[in-house]
Amino acid sequence: MFMHSSRPSKRVFDHSYTKESESSSSSDDAIPLSKRRQSFIKEESDSSDDDLPLSVRKSDTSTNSSIPLASLAKKSTKISSAPQKSKIKVPAKLVDKKNSIKNSPRQPNDVQNKTSSRNAKVNFMVFCFFQHLYFILYFFNIKATKEKKSKIPKKDSSASLEDDQDANEDEYKWWLSQDQDNSIKWNTLQHQGVLFPPEYVPHGRPILYEGKPVYLEPEIEELVGFYAALLGSDHANNPVFQNNFFNDLLTLIKSSNRSYPIKEFSKCDFTPMFEYFQSLKESKKLMSKEEKQVLKDEKQKIDDIYGYCYLDGRKEKVGNFRIEPPGLFRGRGAHPKTGLYKKRVLPEQITLNIGKEAKIPDPPKGHKWGSIIHDQTVTWLATWKENVNDSIKYVFLAAGSSIKGQSDLKKFEKARMLKGYVNKIRSDYTNDLTHSNMLKRQRATAMYLIDVLALRAGNEKGDDQADTVGCCSLRYEHISLVPNHTVVFDFLGKDSIRYYNEVVVSPQVFTNLKLFKDNAGSPGNMIFDKITPTELNKHLSNLMPGLSAKVFRTYNSSYTFQNESAMTDINATVQEKLLAYNRANRRVAILCNHQRSVTKSHDSQMSKMGDKILSLKYQRNLHLDQLLSLDKKAKKTYSELFGLYEKDISKEWIKTYYFDQVAKDRERIIKKKEKALQPSDDEDIDKTKHESKKEKGESKKVKEDAIKEKEDAKKAIIKSLDLELAELSKKEAAIGKDKYVPAPIMARGPTEEKLVAAIEKLTDRINVAETQKIDKDENKTTALSTSKINYIDPRLSVAWCKKYDVPIDKIFNRALKEKFKWAMDVGADWTF
Repeated sequence: MFMHSSRPSKRVFDHSYTKESESSSSSDDAIPLSKRRQSFIKEESDSSDDDLPLSVRKSDTSTNSSIPLASLAKKSTKISSAPQKSKIKVPAKLVDKKNSIKNSPRQPNDVQNKTSSRNAKVNFMVFCFFQHLYFILYFFNIKATKEKKSKIPKKDSSASLEDDQDANEDEYKWWLSQDQDNSIKWNTLQHQGVLFPPEYVPHGRPILYEGKPVYLEPEIEELVGFYAALLGSDHANNPVFQNNFFNDLLTLIKSSNRSYPIKEFSKCDFTPMFEYFQSLKESKKLMSKEEKQVLKDEKQKIDDIYGYCYLDGRKEKVGNFRIEPPGLFRGRGAHPKTGLYKKRVLPEQITLNIGKEAKIPDPPKGHKWGSIIHDQTVTWLATWKENVNDSIKYVFLAAGSSIKGQSDLKKFEKARMLKGYVNKIRSDYTNDLTHSNMLKRQRATAMYLIDVLALRAGNEKGDDQADTVGCCSLRYEHISLVPNHTVVFDFLGKDSIRYYNEVVVSPQVFTNLKLFKDNAGSPGNMIFDKITPTELNKHLSNLMPGLSAKVFRTYNSSYTFQNESAMTDINATVQEKLLAYNRANRRVAILCNHQRSVTKSHDSQMSKMGDKILSLKYQRNLHLDQLLSLDKKAKKTYSELFGLYEKDISKEWIKTYYFDQVAKDRERIIKKKEKALQPSDDEDIDKTKHESKKEKGESKKVKEDAIKEKEDAKKAIIKSLDLELAELSKKEAAIGKDKYVPAPIMARGPTEEKLVAAIEKLTDRINVAETQKIDKDENKTTALSTSKINYIDPRLSVAWCKKYDVPIDKIFNRALKEKFKWAMDVGADWTF
């Protein structure tokens, strides 16, 4: 799937005979080089062309990938279709003489002897020439191979992953060499295993049952603590969450050797534990900078040990190497299992996947690994099964790794491939909308909904799973039919996010849905009772290799974004271009139903942004007032600027604005004063220096003068800050009495040019702030990140940034730039 940057490709020598020597079994040493069987170096590929992007696939005209040894003289990298003859010419004289003797009439014996002697010399010279050439080429080939191999770190089972390998720090651009075998994902793999959460340390805080304290043994205390820490949250107030948690608690209590009075959830009071956890949070907030740095350094050490692996000699970042800690299961949406006890994972449950020659990481003391495998066809490093849903968890490489990147690239290339099939697929399912076979008619209708509305296929759900719905699992109650071929969809989609959409469909689709709903008859019955998601995806894969409902979603998402983002005004400001980008992104998010609830802080954030805009406009007003004071005719001269004068600023708002300024200034000065009152490290160093100088015989007065000088300077700073605080108090009093007169905005050397430049700069800032406010408000119910990361081809974003001259940092954060580094090489004219 990927090429190795630090080691040569694996080579297999194909010792196939030439036609002349096919039947010979004698040693090659006795055969002239010209008639010897040739050895060809065959490059083994780790991927088939089926998995390659269309743009980089090799043509299938080549029938043999062998490379003649002689062709190495030209250092050709092309794969030849047949054994090639040596390009080195034999001297013409030798060839002519050889041919003339061979083709001449029979000679007398003495002439023949001379001729044969001469022929022998010629043959010997030719033999020596080719043999010499053979060994030269062979020597350089071996030398080049050794030089490549020397760059590969030797496998040392005792070597630690902490040792840096400078040769591997070079960026591995796997997307430039997509030609390896799909079945083999790696040849060597070394890592340090997984990191387990720390063992539980009992705190000894009780809970109250019927008002009386109940002290718990460690395992039960840990479980109860998970709930107590959530008091006041939406989860803790959820009846389903409470019921599931308490049932697991009672099960754990029954298995205990101790007797507990706990029988009813309503009689439990978890406040003592909750208060303890709150105190821990507060103490963490009060940690000093040095204490926080110690924790940060410890975390970094752990990341250095577990956060990297060596894949085929390359240093690659591991994803989440931490085993999930025990806790209470949350689940997405209205999950029926929310609140269940997620138990601690033990090393005996872990399966590690690692190279055969790599050192197996040591398990925690007193434990052993569940199993060790060496599966080169998978890319996970560790796996285990969690107890709530019996789902399999994996540790993979990080999002920016070569393997993850290849997976993303293949996903988007598969969606691009749909371009060549989509017209025929649409034509076929449109014809099947009127098919007499009900299965085919239902399938065609479902394909229409998946294509046009980007619905998920939907899966059958068990009683212990959230009742979420997709296309194939739509029920009678999920659709309503209204006049003018309008269908109202209303159901809970993935993660229990409501999907509500009133959409006009084609007349035949409307007719079909009415027929299917009539056949369903009543709520609870399926609309598409003849098809399943599995059967639908199987049918799609027959239409195009690898096609599924998700591929349709990816295709339509990227195609929609490409069309919407093309409407960006190339002459707009960067912020206006970003608004256009986000609007295109939002169209995709709406198509895919990537919604979110409005955050609790949204209104306050919008209010703050409004105040910021108004304060900028007020500052612009002050600049305009000062400009008018310099030039009474400024209103005519700068009519456009004065047309921006904000008249809707009330006196109450202005008073609040200055009060806020005073409060911020006071807070800033107080912090400066507190810092000045603290003894600095420099003072301690100076004292130490003076003490050492005193020991060397220098006078005591030097030390005292230096200390006094520092103290005087500190007193001067504090006095100055006190004066500033006093001035702020006077200013505050004047504002309260409406007697405050603001100082000129530009106190030193104001000129028309400076003021006009400042006004224009403020206007730009206002435009940016207003655009940001519009953008934020429009996105309050839409989650843009999911579609941007998973459904919009990142190459479209990169091409858009290059075309409209927008920094990529405005679109992708650091993590996404690392994840999509394979997309960064496309040009501004790249299209999906």
